[in-house]
Amino acid sequence: MSKGSLYLIPSLMGGQDSSIIPDAVKSLVQRLDIYIVENAKSARHFMRQIGFKGHFDPIEMLELNKRTDPTEMYHFLDACENGRDIGLISEAGAPAIADPGAEIVSLAHIKGIRVHPMTGPSSIMLALMASGLNGQQFTFHGYLPIDSKARQHRLKQLEQQSAAWRQSQIFMEAPYRNKALLADILKVCHADTKLCIAANLTLSNEFIRTRSIAEWKRQTPELHKKPAIFILLKF
Repeated sequence: MSKGSLYLIPSLMGGQDSSIIPDAVKSLVQRLDIYIVENAKSARHFMRQIGFKGHFDPIEMLELNKRTDPTEMYHFLDACENGRDIGLISEAGAPAIADPGAEIVSLAHIKGIRVHPMTGPSSIMLALMASGLNGQQFTFHGYLPIDSKARQHRLKQLEQQSAAWRQSQIFMEAPYRNKALLADILKVCHADTKLCIAANLTLSNEFIRTRSIAEWKRQTPELHKKPAIFILLKF
C-alpha cells in the first residue's frame, strides 16, 4: 500500500476575507477527512470561512499544542502510513513557520511521508516583501527574550549582525507585549537603523511602515494587541 501525503494548509490571519485563500486550498479542504490542528474549534471555523459545507462528525481533528503528549504525537501520521491524506492547519498563516506544526513535518520526513506545502498567507514573508529591506539576506529569529534586559542585549546583537552581513533581522512578539518590545528597540538601536513594523497584515487596518529609529521616535505607533512583525536593517 502506498502512503498518503501530509498537506500544509495556510489559514487566515484574522478577520479578513476568505478570498486570500487560493482555490486549490479550498478544494483540498472539501475532500480531506483528517486534520492536525492546534485547536479544533478554530480549525472548524476556518474551514467554514473558506466554504466547507459538509458535516464535521466524520472529520477527525488531532490537536497539536503544548498539552499534546509527545508519544501520542508520534502516532498522528499513522493514517498517512495507511494510505490516507492528512491536512495540517496552522492557527494563523503558514503552517510550520513559527508554529508547532514543524514537529509533524519533521516526523513526516522521518516516516517517508510526502509533504505538500500549499500556497497561502505568511505574515513573515508578507512583511519582508513590503518592507523594502534586504530580501536577499535575512534571518527569522521568532520571539525575543521576555526579560527587558535580556531583550535589549539580544537587539544589540541583531543590529550588529545586520550591520556585519547587511542582513534583515526579522522577529515577532505576542501582541500584548508589542509596546514593551518597541520601547526597547527605540532605546538601544542606532538612530539610522531601519525598522519595518508590519501590523494587522491582510486586514482592513493593515499597517506597514519602514522608517529609521530616529523617525520612529518622533512618531511612535500604537501596537498594543495588534499582531506584528518587526524587521531591522543596519546599513
